[in-house]
Amino acid sequence: MSRSVSHMEPVTIELADPVEKLRARMGQLAEVRAPGEAEEPILSPEVRAAVFSWLAELSAVDELKAAGLKPRSTALLSGPPGTGKTTLGHHLAARLGVPLVLVGAENLLRPYLGDAEQQMQKLFAAIQGVKAVVLLDEIEAIGRSRALGGHSGASEGRMSMLTVMLRKIEAFNGILIGATNQPGILDPALWRRFHLQLVVDLPGDDERFAIIRRYGLPFVFRDEDIDILVDVTDGASPALLRGLMEGLKRAIVLGPRMRWRTNDLPWIAERITAALAPPPEMQPHPPLWADPTTLDRLAAIHWPPTRAPKEDPS
Repeated sequence: MSRSVSHMEPVTIELADPVEKLRARMGQLAEVRAPGEAEEPILSPEVRAAVFSWLAELSAVDELKAAGLKPRSTALLSGPPGTGKTTLGHHLAARLGVPLVLVGAENLLRPYLGDAEQQMQKLFAAIQGVKAVVLLDEIEAIGRSRALGGHSGASEGRMSMLTVMLRKIEAFNGILIGATNQPGILDPALWRRFHLQLVVDLPGDDERFAIIRRYGLPFVFRDEDIDILVDVTDGASPALLRGLMEGLKRAIVLGPRMRWRTNDLPWIAERITAALAPPPEMQPHPPLWADPTTLDRLAAIHWPPTRAPKEDPS
């Protein structure tokens, strides 16, 4: 008995969510982060003021045009690893009500000559005209100064890719951010493509206080206890502080099950810091990692902290 097989026509699924549409458009070229996923960064007063000023500028197109000006549309964020450059870029996008298109150097670099340039062409073709903020992360991997290059095939390929990127940034009509840990090695021509240069540095005492309090939640640490943590983490990045506070919270939750000395904070902190190392470029290391005797200062902290009361849904 013969069987008749009907072939279904391919169905095109329309994506209603603009973020999902953008993710489908970008494919493997970039990560797309929705505005609602953004976290407000804790910034120094100087950087916060500069960001606020830029946001005001971007929302005053007509007023600036009347004065013969355009809003600045490109910015370079520089600073040590883990200081929140990507978080800041995502926050800026969210404040503007658009997604962040996050492009890592690994999305663009290719082993064969010519492939990376094609990848750069594909990226800018994909982002042209989209309502989003584009962040090129670790831009020094592509934008290294041509004066520092050699004569190998890899160096020539990188210089060719840089030339393409310079041309594409110049022609791009959206909002574009570059992020780098090494601003000193960027090509001068690339540096000039960015209208703003913001340094996102390691947090000071006030910023570390706010970061520790935020990442301590839902546990409430007394102000005097946070002051001790601020002192022993001098020179730590937000990423390292987050790791420390998450480690302390894990100890509260899992300590009894693991038969830890749950009331001995110096003992707990020693185990957390043994498994959470500052990056090598963070020199000098914060006191909590550099000086074992600093652990003794943690004995003055009220431990364990209390849990914040749940909000009444009514």
